[in-house]
Amino acid sequence: MLIASMFLILLLLILINVPIAVALAVAGVMGLLVTEGVDSLVTVALDMYDGATKFSLIAIPMFVLAGAIMNATGITVRLINFVSALIGFVRGGLAMVNVGVSLFFAEISGSAVADVAAMGSIMIPEMKKRGYSKEFAAAITSSSASLAIIIPPSIPMILYAVSAGTSVEQLFVAGIVPGLLGAAGLMGVAYGFARRYDLPVEEAFNGKRVRETFIEALPTFALPVIILGGIFGGYVTATEAAGLAVLASIVVGLWYREVDLRQLKAAMLDGGMQTAVVMLLVAASVLMGGFLTRAQVPQQIAADLLAFTDNKYVILLILNFFFLVIGFFLHSAAAIILVVPIVIPLIQGAGIDPVHFGLVVTLNLAIGQQTPPVASVLITSCSIARANVWEVTKVNVYFVAVLLTVLMICTYVPAVPMFLVEYFYR
Repeated sequence: MLIASMFLILLLLILINVPIAVALAVAGVMGLLVTEGVDSLVTVALDMYDGATKFSLIAIPMFVLAGAIMNATGITVRLINFVSALIGFVRGGLAMVNVGVSLFFAEISGSAVADVAAMGSIMIPEMKKRGYSKEFAAAITSSSASLAIIIPPSIPMILYAVSAGTSVEQLFVAGIVPGLLGAAGLMGVAYGFARRYDLPVEEAFNGKRVRETFIEALPTFALPVIILGGIFGGYVTATEAAGLAVLASIVVGLWYREVDLRQLKAAMLDGGMQTAVVMLLVAASVLMGGFLTRAQVPQQIAADLLAFTDNKYVILLILNFFFLVIGFFLHSAAAIILVVPIVIPLIQGAGIDPVHFGLVVTLNLAIGQQTPPVASVLITSCSIARANVWEVTKVNVYFVAVLLTVLMICTYVPAVPMFLVEYFYR
């Protein structure tokens, strides 16, 4: 009865637009008061502080900052120029450029919202100018930006690893193949649209231009080598790689000598606010998580579901459906922090690899960023394109189908995402 009352209060607070972090903290404090009395609140502040200051979480503001520096120093423009020279000769090539640049930008920022804000402000107006509909431009930009939480580094993966007590580095490695599959699928759908609606070819293939833009963008290519090479080579942790990403972005930005201080300041402030929201969520989740753990709620849910079925693929199907539904209503950080600690005992009991499950969760939440009513990434893209969310969704459903296909492959053919993890770590 107490658990039901707590979740009812949590739901009501969220529905009246109370921030999720505050609602979580209120519900957690209520549970502690009822079950353990006033004395249990003595250490609340220390517990919240301890939860929000874990070493792994430092990577979040660092990757956000690296993305801000990258976008304010001309790095993004050079990436666009190179990818456009490389694949712009294909019909609908600008849409594929959008996907290709998002794929690269994802390796720096780790944030889909940061990706769509940075890339969309450049790519969407250019696509509209070249004859692409604003709905198509918004849809491809939004869906390709969600690669930012599949391709390493990924902020949701960091949050999952902290919540589940698993390896951030292994999660990053597991995300590489699904991210590349997703990018290929999105490009394929974009090409289909281009053929159907006779979208333009940007320019004839020119080897000289490819070479020139490659040389100009060459310092930029050092960024993923430093980040991913350091992590996969075992030289640095994910958190240390985030610090290296900031340093490398500054060095590359100074090399180009193009620093838009106003844009950098705005991006840093926005990144600081995003980080503050996430950290407050993490801190508040400590209270709720502590209460649920002592009340044995996760263990009871695991026992009940395992009594219904012990087939791990059926359990994954149920959890896939569950995460897809909550992705409609919750941002990825909130969904991970609220749900993952509850389902981890179930995952362990069913014999599901927590790294594999972390990738499944991340893919589900990438889809959630594209599905209204919350759809944070889609709404950001629509705002830039000045397009109606529901009209964009009619186009975006084809790109979401690609992400769903990748989700099903990674869920039921674990070797696809996990073979690199097995090769590097096991």
